[in-house]
Amino acid sequence: MENQDTIHLLKECDAGTKMAISSIDDILEKVKDEKLKNILSKSKEEHTKIEDEIKVLLNEYDSDEKEPNAMAKGMSWLKTNFKMSMDESDATVADLITDGCNMGVKSLNEYFNKYEAANSKVKDICTQLIKLEEQLCKDIKGYL
Repeated sequence: MENQDTIHLLKECDAGTKMAISSIDDILEKVKDEKLKNILSKSKEEHTKIEDEIKVLLNEYDSDEKEPNAMAKGMSWLKTNFKMSMDESDATVADLITDGCNMGVKSLNEYFNKYEAANSKVKDICTQLIKLEEQLCKDIKGYL
């Protein structure tokens, strides 16, 4: 059971990091404030480092990567483009990123609890991702 929970949690973390990186990529070019751009770029780098670590572990478990849910990714893209077409401000960027972080934190906590038999290394990665998302929300709240 531990092995299966470990793989499942790892895959969910993989999909989450990919979704975060994609969301930041979708919006980064629209950011006007240099400080906000730097915050988002740094967060993307940190997500990428964790994603690389996840890939290594998935390889060790002989498991495939997991792409984000196509429907969720599509809805995110639509929401981003719709909101940005109405208001291309950094406040809108911060609002969209905050919503994404909150959804990520919620999902990661659900998976953390669901796959409780996962090994401690993978649980630590999940906890790192949750903290990264929470920190990003704190870092950009001044732009809301």
